[in-house]
Amino acid sequence: MNWFGFALLSAFFAALTAILAKIGIRDVNSNLATAVRTIVIVFFAWGIVFFEGTTKQLGKISSFSLLFLVLSGLATGLSWLFYFRALQLGNASQVAPIDKLSLVITIILAAFILREKVTMQILMGAVLMVIGAILVSLSK
Repeated sequence: MNWFGFALLSAFFAALTAILAKIGIRDVNSNLATAVRTIVIVFFAWGIVFFEGTTKQLGKISSFSLLFLVLSGLATGLSWLFYFRALQLGNASQVAPIDKLSLVITIILAAFILREKVTMQILMGAVLMVIGAILVSLSK
């Protein structure tokens, strides 16, 4: 399977995450719900690493890579905390599109930090994503 197939699977499970989380956070503190979810992810991810036998590669991670993986983990944690709180306060069908504006922010950050090329097609797609997210999130 290529990157596109994996990206579609990621989108599907991200959507399923929103629905399952919205159901699961009923009468649960959003930070506690995030912590429970995180424990599941930790066991799941490490289970895969142990199953694959890739734990021996742990010592080969450079300090540079480790720093950015830790920073990425912190960003993920903050994202999840805010996402669960938003889900608790709003409708999943309104929260998810705003959360998906991360796509547009990623394009902007990738252009400035990673020096990725932004074509007119990418720019127009990003504009349409913003318009779509706003239209969906504002619907009643």
